[in-house]
Amino acid sequence: NLHANCLTYCRYVSSELATDIVIHVGEAEFYLHKFPLLSKSNHLQKLVSKANEENNDEVHMLDFPGGPKAFEICAKFCYGMTVTLNAYNVVAARCAAEYLEMNEDVDRGNLIFKIEVFLNSSILRSWKDSIIVLQTTKSLLPCSEDLKVVGRCIDSIASKTSVDPSSVHWSYTYNRKLTSSDQIVENAPRFPTKISSVPKDWWIEDICELDIDLYKRVMFAIKAKGRMSSDIIGAALQAFALRWLPDSVDVLVSDDNILQNKALVEIVIWLLPSNKGICCSCSFLLKLLKIAMLVGTSDKATDELMKRISVQLDEASVNDLLIPARSEGTAVYDFGLVQTLVNQFETQHNQNLDYVEKNEKGTDNFVLGTGSWIKVGKLVDGYLSEVAGDPNLPLSSFVDLSQSIPDSARPIHDGLYRAIDIYLKEHLNLTKAEKKKICSLMDVKKLTMEASMHAAQNEQLPLRVVVQVLFFEQVKAATTTGQNPPLNISCDSSLSTTTNTEDWEKTASPEDYKSVTKEMKNTKVSEEHVQKNGKTKSKKISKSKVGNAVLLPSRSRRIFDKLWVGVTGHGENKSSETSGSSLSPTSINPGETKSSSSSLRHRRHSVS
Repeated sequence: NLHANCLTYCRYVSSELATDIVIHVGEAEFYLHKFPLLSKSNHLQKLVSKANEENNDEVHMLDFPGGPKAFEICAKFCYGMTVTLNAYNVVAARCAAEYLEMNEDVDRGNLIFKIEVFLNSSILRSWKDSIIVLQTTKSLLPCSEDLKVVGRCIDSIASKTSVDPSSVHWSYTYNRKLTSSDQIVENAPRFPTKISSVPKDWWIEDICELDIDLYKRVMFAIKAKGRMSSDIIGAALQAFALRWLPDSVDVLVSDDNILQNKALVEIVIWLLPSNKGICCSCSFLLKLLKIAMLVGTSDKATDELMKRISVQLDEASVNDLLIPARSEGTAVYDFGLVQTLVNQFETQHNQNLDYVEKNEKGTDNFVLGTGSWIKVGKLVDGYLSEVAGDPNLPLSSFVDLSQSIPDSARPIHDGLYRAIDIYLKEHLNLTKAEKKKICSLMDVKKLTMEASMHAAQNEQLPLRVVVQVLFFEQVKAATTTGQNPPLNISCDSSLSTTTNTEDWEKTASPEDYKSVTKEMKNTKVSEEHVQKNGKTKSKKISKSKVGNAVLLPSRSRRIFDKLWVGVTGHGENKSSETSGSSLSPTSINPGETKSSSSSLRHRRHSVS
């Protein structure tokens, strides 16, 4: 037997014969006999022969693969002792045997042959052992790579991931905790019952324990076999990223970890399935993008990730888009990045439309993406509301992002109004022209009653916008009570195109403003009264009704008249937009309505 003394790390053989050779492996010393060693190792024959020529009985092997423990396995085998191999030491023993040239040319049934049989018949047949062996190969490179141990383990793991889940037992995996129903109990039946609920992604947690480089090679092998769906590959990548990426930003970008985290993020990006199908949630991809920005991944990898995010941008949430800006002293969040994502989403949408136009067959089954655009519209409006309070956010960036959403994607403008309101309250130094520009983004006709009520009392809005809100609420109120609108005129287009509006705003008094905002309350009360009683009448509205027109109270009517005169006086040279609109919608009296009903009908059609 090989024994060790307590003074130094050395081994000697308990035998009647004195040892005749001392082998140094690293800092360890082995006192052995030449004959059993030379009968199994060709390399030791060369070393001992050289030592004899120098009249030396010591051999030094400082770079021995696997160290003293691996050499001890080989020495025991040479002496005919029992050798215990397992998943933790088999690679080291294989590399040591290769180094000592313990092959079939020296002796039949030598150590290399026996280890190979053990690898192929036991280790590589086991899911658990294949992963353990693969993990041990890293410390034995390049020898383990040259002996193809790494490649064989990777192929074994990749093949086992694609087996039919119905033939998989939970005991296959080794780092999952068995539930009480899955535990092995004594006196169990000889043929245990198969677990029918094994998911297809049963393997993803196990390979998360692999080193980054080994994990990359395993995933490439799994993808190369072409048997794994994109969603499972995505789930595996997500699990791996969550396993190794730290939660703390300080740890993430620390000098000791930033390079490793950067490599990990880039590997995950390039391992994403190449097809256009969705493999990971948009939320996960956006979190990965945040980390990519922090650790400084390459531009190529970042662009690839953003393209994938843009495909499923409609699934994102506002919090996911709140990515901190990369440079200090600017806006808090990376506004340009969100703009790029929206632009890329639009490009993808247009490509899909082009595909539909070219594909005559199957267009009924193709989703045009209108619903997706509406989701993106809500997403952008919510994002604008979150970032509008940033004092460093330029007006041009706010406007550009808002205008990236088509009109059809915003059936309701409440979200956009909320963002504009926040921006106006935070940026009090805006000029009238700038206020007019940002307010022109929303269509007051698409505001709900609640938003209109708020807008009518919002002192930050230009008075022109408040008048527009009140005008269309009066039209809605008239329609609700079964009355015809005052005139079928697009008030917002007329008001927004006149330069006299600003002049009128200058001359409007605070009392005028209060009178205008008061009308919204009256309108709301009238509508609630109609909805409550289910009738098409309202006392508040009927008092202002003449013929088919709904009239505003005198003070608000005077404000409308001022504005309307400015519009019509300035637009005489316009064609159908202003033709026949010299009358204010509040200036119609019963006599005028009766005497000129036919001409008014013609004017309504011409104006609309």
